[in-house]
Amino acid sequence: MQRNSTSGSLGNRLAMWRAMRAAPARGFVSQPEPRTIGLYARGRQLVAGNFVFAGQVTEAPNTSIWDIGLEDAAAVEAMHGFTWLDDLAALGDAAARARARDWVWDWIARFGAGKGPGWTPDLTGRRLIRWINHAILLLNGQDRAQSEAYFRSLSAQVVFLSRRWKHAAAGLPRFEALTGLIYAGLALTGMESRVVPAVVALAEDCTREIDAMGGIPTRSPEELLEVFTLLTWAEQALTEAGHPPPLSLVEALERVAPCLRQLRHADGGLARFHGGGRGAEGRLDQALAASRLRPTTQALPKLAMGFARLAGGRTTVIVDAAAPPDARAGRGAHASTGAFELTSGRRPVIVNCGSGGAFGSDWRRAGRATASHSTLAVDGYSSSRLRAGDGREVLVDRAEVTSLQQAALPEGAHLYLAQSGWSATHGLTHARDLLLSADGRKLSGIDVLMAQSAVEQQRFEQVLTEGRMEGVGLSIRFHLHPDVDAALDLGGSAVSLALKSGEIWVFRHDGQAKLALEPSIYLEKTRLKPRPTQQIVLYARAIEQETRIGWTLAKAQDTPLAIRDLDREDFLVPI
Repeated sequence: MQRNSTSGSLGNRLAMWRAMRAAPARGFVSQPEPRTIGLYARGRQLVAGNFVFAGQVTEAPNTSIWDIGLEDAAAVEAMHGFTWLDDLAALGDAAARARARDWVWDWIARFGAGKGPGWTPDLTGRRLIRWINHAILLLNGQDRAQSEAYFRSLSAQVVFLSRRWKHAAAGLPRFEALTGLIYAGLALTGMESRVVPAVVALAEDCTREIDAMGGIPTRSPEELLEVFTLLTWAEQALTEAGHPPPLSLVEALERVAPCLRQLRHADGGLARFHGGGRGAEGRLDQALAASRLRPTTQALPKLAMGFARLAGGRTTVIVDAAAPPDARAGRGAHASTGAFELTSGRRPVIVNCGSGGAFGSDWRRAGRATASHSTLAVDGYSSSRLRAGDGREVLVDRAEVTSLQQAALPEGAHLYLAQSGWSATHGLTHARDLLLSADGRKLSGIDVLMAQSAVEQQRFEQVLTEGRMEGVGLSIRFHLHPDVDAALDLGGSAVSLALKSGEIWVFRHDGQAKLALEPSIYLEKTRLKPRPTQQIVLYARAIEQETRIGWTLAKAQDTPLAIRDLDREDFLVPI
């Protein structure tokens, strides 16, 4: 997600100085029901003085959240966005309520006049939503002076946001700013005049930022969920206040909902691509329920935001079947073209490593590489390469999908794609052929690295000559979820995968590559550190103009078609 660069700018400070002089609201016209989801366990951690923001961990019992001295910019943003109020509200005991009140009024005293960080339009919008959602928790038992300080700060932030939302970066930051402005403008007395311009702007952004198929430029499934959630909040707030939501907002929700359903695995989690995670537990279901949009009976598009979904029985496979985003939208993009994830029932099996942004720049960079995804990679080269630009590394020489075919066959769901990631560097095109059986018990794959055109063949011969005819090294990686117990089997020619549900899957290959089971890492922003896991790797060298490697991932014969999998552990606390 791209942040705007106006934090701490003279324009923000001047806007806040003026906003502090506006007449404050005296109370609520109406107060929306809290719609944000917090985690009870995280609330307990906060009360205990264990602070985790953007991967930065601080233990500071009996310390104000504003005294813990975070240096990472993303961690500071997370603090000033106040999403941690959701976690304290989820805990809800006396200690949690006391922390929430103390830290909110401490923020007002330290930063409420526009000083310090946190004064970007998107963070202000995010903060307003939380302050209003949890107003009862915050105001209960407070005296008149404290209540007046709360409403004065809320009002000033609304006025500030009404003047500065245009400076939010397009995309999710702009949606956060405008939704916060609409949400607060409708809730507070005397602020309704600020709503209409924000609604008009939100309607325009719905048309401009959400395409005809319900996708967004960043191609991040989790970011799409965040946008969808914000739009449902805006639509509900307008409806409850007696304001018909604009048609473009309603139509945007109708486009995004089926797209999100296509990007959802069998266990309800989102596919982890382009900087996005699986989404908070229950967040997607809540957003879809709040939108009141039922699944469509019409045929779904073959691609959802550039992703293909194969489904059979209790198994889903989601494949990145498009070029990574570029320009502004590509600042968090991954070189993942052709990569897939597989989930069986409630258990993720094959995954991508995920975004390492929560663990620092080195992990962030590593997570974007092709080798961190479940696909083929040429040694030393990602399918799209990183280059510094505009303050952040962007992907250049992006892999383009040159061929894409999808079909529902009697034997199952079929996908064929070819991408040009190594055409310019090595004269090679990568093609991936996948077939998921109708009962979901077997995924068959063929990966081909080939020099197709005369230009590619000439380039490939040059690479071979320069490498003394040793060929081009390649690896096909299948990163496993940390809950999968993997072991080499059949004398090292196969890998057995045991899931906590009791299912057993077996990975085999055609003997055209060397099989290895190696350490890997699972990057999950809700954790304190990367989680160790394993990966299946097929190693080979491309010497001929076509190198073809086949493999299968199938349930063992003694695994029943349906398993009663109720004992799933969902880790709510980063460990």
